[in-house]
Amino acid sequence: MVDVVIIGAGVIGAMTARELCKNRLSVCVVERANDGAAGASRANSGIVHAGFDAEPGTLKARLNVAGSEKMEHIAEELGVPYKRNGSLVLGYNDEDKAALEKLYRQGQENGVRDLELLNQEQLREAEPGVSRQATWALHAPTGAIICPYELTIAALGNAMDNGAEFLRNFQVTKIQETEEAMVLHAADGRQVEARYVVNAAGTFADRIAAMLGDDSFSICPRRGEYLLLDRECGGMVHHTLFRTPTKKGKGVLVTPTVDGNLLLGPTAEAQEDPESAETTAAGLAEIISQTGSEAEGIPFRQVITSFAGLRATGSTGDFIIRPWGKRTVHAAGMESPGLSASPAAAEYVVELLRGLGLKTVPREDFQPRRKAAHWFRELSLEEKDAYIREHPVYGKMVCRCETVSEGEILEAIRRAPQALDLDSVKRRTRSGMGRCQGGFCSPRIVELLAEEQGIAFEQVTKSGKGSYLNIGRTKGGEQA
Repeated sequence: MVDVVIIGAGVIGAMTARELCKNRLSVCVVERANDGAAGASRANSGIVHAGFDAEPGTLKARLNVAGSEKMEHIAEELGVPYKRNGSLVLGYNDEDKAALEKLYRQGQENGVRDLELLNQEQLREAEPGVSRQATWALHAPTGAIICPYELTIAALGNAMDNGAEFLRNFQVTKIQETEEAMVLHAADGRQVEARYVVNAAGTFADRIAAMLGDDSFSICPRRGEYLLLDRECGGMVHHTLFRTPTKKGKGVLVTPTVDGNLLLGPTAEAQEDPESAETTAAGLAEIISQTGSEAEGIPFRQVITSFAGLRATGSTGDFIIRPWGKRTVHAAGMESPGLSASPAAAEYVVELLRGLGLKTVPREDFQPRRKAAHWFRELSLEEKDAYIREHPVYGKMVCRCETVSEGEILEAIRRAPQALDLDSVKRRTRSGMGRCQGGFCSPRIVELLAEEQGIAFEQVTKSGKGSYLNIGRTKGGEQA
């Protein structure tokens, strides 16, 4: 039996696991997918919101501001790229100006530092690449950008380095409560027994709640589509550019990424299927239509990929972080600003678990630091040369677009949490994320995955669950 089991290995589940591991506790994270960061934490904007958009007095407001303030330090501990680039919410008319003034007042009430309203001249000076259609802006210097999947993987890996267990492909189908514990049953017959449960299941959180007898909330999956442009475009804007928000969300944005690309999106479309994350012609057309009024001269011919993600929009309008029964804490409805709030949300979940009776004794040997995933590329040429002489695999370039070596790919496959499929390697190393989108490097990465796992080339998947890349051999060998 473990002390706490967390359902869901997204950023909320991973950060909560790390927070729990600061104490003398046994922690297990179960995930229905083949890797962490496989849901909303895989495909979102990567924005650390300042906290002015959330309604004062809500959990979103409190945890957003607190989490944003903690994020830079946590990113440094975990070796995750983070950049405080600031954000600009753009207005185009008097109605928008009134909305921006309201956001300014909300931000002040929420405790957001250094907010300022800009007129058109000030806006153009702050962000030369902004559209000439914009006449007003709310400037939030404390806004930042981060890589959401790297943060999630690093937090999960750090928790594992400190003793947490990670179970993949664990689709919870039933939760049984006994006098002393909660028993989670998986579709494949596995079971986990725990004293306490954290429900951080994203778009499936209401289904997990229903297994516990709680039907007090529902989750509406909301699909958001994105366009990603080549690194040549990353310097077009320096701030994250938002439109004045609506009831559907913060709208389609334009932002640089920490890796140097330009990201456009997301759309917001309600879904019934909690896993339906395909892109659509209509969604991508909407992005192109809206972003033209945010930044000047976006070169849409430089788009290198499109993708979509799902946000878990709760029925309450706020984060749903609360106890249920004697042994469960929900962490549901963690849509935007869930990523920004995740450090503070994790602390709050642990606080609620203590309220249910979880005894926490701080560990003196907790190791908060984790080596950066991209440490090798940060070395000087002289340092790289010296390291390659001792470790030749770091001199074998596999992904030329993103300059990722065989050594870095092997490290991703071997390091906790291990990358067991093609997309998992991509999220850790950026191999396959450049202009060719894996056209040249994928075959070699699949070979390395097969060799390291002792499986056939044909058995390697793109993202687990039968997503096979190959169905057999055309020359030599036996059919798989």
